[in-house]
Amino acid sequence: MANIRLTKPTIAVLEALLSATDDAPAWGLSICRDADLGPGTVYPILDRLAERGWVTSHEETGPHPGRPARRFYELTGTGRAQARSALDARTTRRRHFGLAGGAA
Repeated sequence: MANIRLTKPTIAVLEALLSATDDAPAWGLSICRDADLGPGTVYPILDRLAERGWVTSHEETGPHPGRPARRFYELTGTGRAQARSALDARTTRRRHFGLAGGAA
């Protein structure tokens, strides 16, 4: 499992994916909204995460009148563990250097 470079946009996407639930799954534009990033930033990050096996995606199967089907993104079990580990390690490093624990 290859590591992911934790840029601020990547952190924001991972946090959006980690906060998704079965009742509120992460789909492309919802990730853009939650991460406060444009699709030109979010979709390449999702592609890189998928290439490394951190994320899977599937198309919406239910009714979606008047709009295209959404593509839902979900962290794999390994991806979830890797994301949490990477974000925790980042927080630890930031605290060590006296920086805030957030993504700032």
